[in-house]
Amino acid sequence: MAASRIVIENCAIATVDANDTEYASGHVVVADNLIESVGAGRAPAGLENVVRRVDGTGHLVTPGLVNTHHHFYQWITRGLATDHNLFDWLVALYPTWARIDESMARAAAQGSLAMMARGGVTTAMDHHYVYPRGSGDLSGAIIGAASETGVRFTLARGSMDRGQSDGGLPPDFAVESLDGALAATEATVDQYHDASFDAMTQIAVAPCSPFSVSTELMRQGAELARRKGVRLHTHGSETVEEEQFCKELFGMGPTDYFESTGWLGSDVWMAHCVHMNDSDITAFARTGTGVAHCPSSNARLAAGIARVPDMLKAGVPVGLGVDGTASNESGELHTELRNALLINRLGAHRESALTARQALRLGTYGGAQVLGRADQIGSIETGKLADLVLWKLDTLAHSTIADPVIALILGAAAPVTLSLVNGHTVVEDNHLTTVDEDAIARSTRIEARRLARITAAG
Repeated sequence: MAASRIVIENCAIATVDANDTEYASGHVVVADNLIESVGAGRAPAGLENVVRRVDGTGHLVTPGLVNTHHHFYQWITRGLATDHNLFDWLVALYPTWARIDESMARAAAQGSLAMMARGGVTTAMDHHYVYPRGSGDLSGAIIGAASETGVRFTLARGSMDRGQSDGGLPPDFAVESLDGALAATEATVDQYHDASFDAMTQIAVAPCSPFSVSTELMRQGAELARRKGVRLHTHGSETVEEEQFCKELFGMGPTDYFESTGWLGSDVWMAHCVHMNDSDITAFARTGTGVAHCPSSNARLAAGIARVPDMLKAGVPVGLGVDGTASNESGELHTELRNALLINRLGAHRESALTARQALRLGTYGGAQVLGRADQIGSIETGKLADLVLWKLDTLAHSTIADPVIALILGAAAPVTLSLVNGHTVVEDNHLTTVDEDAIARSTRIEARRLARITAAG
């Protein structure tokens, strides 16, 4: 059967390939779910079975954005504890989070996914680690929401087994046993993980953090992931307090602790990594361990400025993350493109910290690297999957910014004229085509109010 083709022409293109190839006016041809060609000028003549032609005049095409760290359930607890540091914020919100159920998780995932997809995210991930007893099938609800939205998705199946009675932060009824967490994680991998080239759903093993899980869960979780051939994810080196906690409890800093439990490697990525010294960065570079940089959340929780320029110079894979929307209420990735550039320029490297094109790479190819999918997504190259975004840059908001990449990164959030995932339309003229945004807004409000009532009742 002949391939169905979509042709996009007359647009600026930032391929984010190894040479950062760009075209002031070029074309992209999609054949079924693959990129068939990309180049300067008009598309080749005589293409067969063209089902759609898009005039991209005034637009920029980039790879779809890749989000590498998020907590979807937090969509229904936005705007709370806004003046807290990380540990105080967790203490304030865990009693609420510990009461989520399947209906709430599904609505929150729908809200989180819709906001990201509408803003150019084509590959999303969710680090879900709160599994209260009797809460239903939370993983299935989240994966179902991602499937409906139409984005490529990684569920990092999280876990916690260190409750308050063991010196942890979450209530005891919101944590799992060691054996229960491992068994549930393995069952999730077995049921949902797809290792194929064009997989829409993948699973990672993701104990929450050093201060909410036991050493055995970290160690056995790493063994489970490698036995199953899936990736590993957790929080790391987010705050000064976390470093102190690790030294007091384990007699070593976070990076040394991670290495001692098998948690450094090219199949691992960590969220945040704000407080990393030179030896930590060297260890990440030596082992190929990736980083999900979350600049807005780091600022919201006063965690600090991650040493992203130093990580990149050392060869550490770095992508961008929204983080949970209780610490990043906007919940979309364009903010992270901009803030990654701006916040890092407040650090030691100042104006030479990052360029706009480096920021775009973090949000596309860098994200694909840390998710283990750089050979499939993250750049516009022949043979890669057709995950593309067409950004409208000819409105008042960007009218006098001549460089389209600068306009996208430093300008106001650009409207998305077209977003393709696996060759299928997910956004058209700045609106989702797969789900009802208004219905999702209503359901998330209902579930947020219900969660608030349940929490207040104790």
